[in-house]
Amino acid sequence: MSITIEQIRSDFPILKKEIEGKPLVYFDNAATTQKPRQVIDSVNEYYRLHNSNVHRGVHLLSRQATISFEETRKKLAAFLNAAHDYEIIFTRGTTESVNLVAYTYGEANIHEGDEVIVSGLEHHSNLVPWQQLCFRKRAKLRVIPVLDNGELDLASYTALLNERTRLVAVNHISNTLGTINPVREITRLAHEYGAVVVIDGAQALSHGPVDVRDIDCDFYAFSAHKTYGPMGIGGLYGKEELLEKMPPFHFGGEMIETVSFEKTVFNKLPYKFEAGTPNVADAIAFGAAVDYISNLGWDTIRQQENLLLEYGTEKLLQVEGLKIIGTASHKASIISFLLDNIHFYDAGSVIDHFGIAVRTGNHCTQPLMARFGIQGTIRASFSFYNTTAEIDRLVEAINKVKELFA
Repeated sequence: MSITIEQIRSDFPILKKEIEGKPLVYFDNAATTQKPRQVIDSVNEYYRLHNSNVHRGVHLLSRQATISFEETRKKLAAFLNAAHDYEIIFTRGTTESVNLVAYTYGEANIHEGDEVIVSGLEHHSNLVPWQQLCFRKRAKLRVIPVLDNGELDLASYTALLNERTRLVAVNHISNTLGTINPVREITRLAHEYGAVVVIDGAQALSHGPVDVRDIDCDFYAFSAHKTYGPMGIGGLYGKEELLEKMPPFHFGGEMIETVSFEKTVFNKLPYKFEAGTPNVADAIAFGAAVDYISNLGWDTIRQQENLLLEYGTEKLLQVEGLKIIGTASHKASIISFLLDNIHFYDAGSVIDHFGIAVRTGNHCTQPLMARFGIQGTIRASFSFYNTTAEIDRLVEAINKVKELFA
């Protein structure tokens, strides 16, 4: 790397924190990534110097806030290679983005007897909205099976597709197993049957470039907080022709063009989906996160994360009694594992005492846990600011767990 790992780590203030006298090792990046000082400073600067509502004022502060707010929309459109910046809708995050599609496009286009396909890898946020839609509309929910290595069974997916398929919803990267799904091929096959494709991109946006036009997906949902940005902000990419036909999700200020007691004319894209005062500070800071990733470069990010995935996999497999769940041939830097006869919660609690943050539980993927006949796992998810030395510390902590529960 042209930039050293020490220089990268110096951008993240929280990495200097100590836990019980030990330097923090943060391996919970799939839940939320840490924030560089550039993002933190952006939030601080907005409230100190520019605090104002957007789009509604002619005074200087409002104009400044509006320009910065809309600049992030343009950055996100370029980041995703959207055709137009108005194809980017600000939401609270991936969950709200998926629900937006379910309650607007889904309610209008899914009918009794129709079929919706999801995968067995889905986070509850990209499963429950479609399940509940199918309940309401008397449609059928179909599920793409998961193979033993954590990959989707594409042969079964192809067999599921038929003339009744109206929508396919899959994640780009599994938050639990790290499996990178072939979303371009999944989309191509769905489009052969005229189905619309919704992709949960929450995990993908931080690991490598996403090109929504190359994928040709119809909707792509994402969150800032998993992409080195603030919590409480995210977005939805949607193809213009679909967004134009969809009704608003929320009603209120900003999303209207004209209002009378007799009728309301809704605003143009993207504003008809952005009712009320937006999360201006965090939207602007999301732009700072995009800048940070772009300046660091995908080559640097992928080189470090691939190194960590390979090193971590090798070291963890050397631990007797440790089993990795999910061994797909294409993975992001996420490793889920179990220790023989030691409950994942107990192991995670002990590991925490060594200053190491890992995630334990079902990771909001209970059907996936049921597929593997387990209740949960220990998940270590790596970012480009992590190091192989930190992985060594994790292995040491795991060995201490084994000694404690021997």
